Amino acid sequence: QVQLVESGGGLVQAGGSLRLSCAASGSFSSITAMGWYRQTPGEERELVATITSGVNTRYADSVKGRFTISRDNAKNTVYLQMDSLKPEDTAVYYCNAAGRRWGPTFTSWGQGTQVTVSS
Repeated sequence: QVQLVESGGGLVQAGGSLRLSCAASGSFSSITAMGWYRQTPGEERELVATITSGVNTRYADSVKGRFTISRDNAKNTVYLQMDSLKPEDTAVYYCNAAGRRWGPTFTSWGQGTQVTVSS
């Protein structure tokens, strides 16, 4: 079983910054990719940013140039630096990790952390 623990959400004014962290723990042999998704009430969960173990990154168009995803492979931790935040960034942000448990693949989700951007 793989657990993801997120931290760093909160309330910030428009134009401000927040940094999210997500640490993976448990039983696994490798993590292939980690990422962040977000969801607002009544909407589907959407991709924000992902990063592979080879540090290839992918961003949603809406956050390009404002958000930066990074990863510490030694700590099995992924970060999301969010700058120039906008009210439309308000959502619950979920961490995701995908990898292998000595053969079988896994995908795990964190419990979510609220990010609220006031105008």
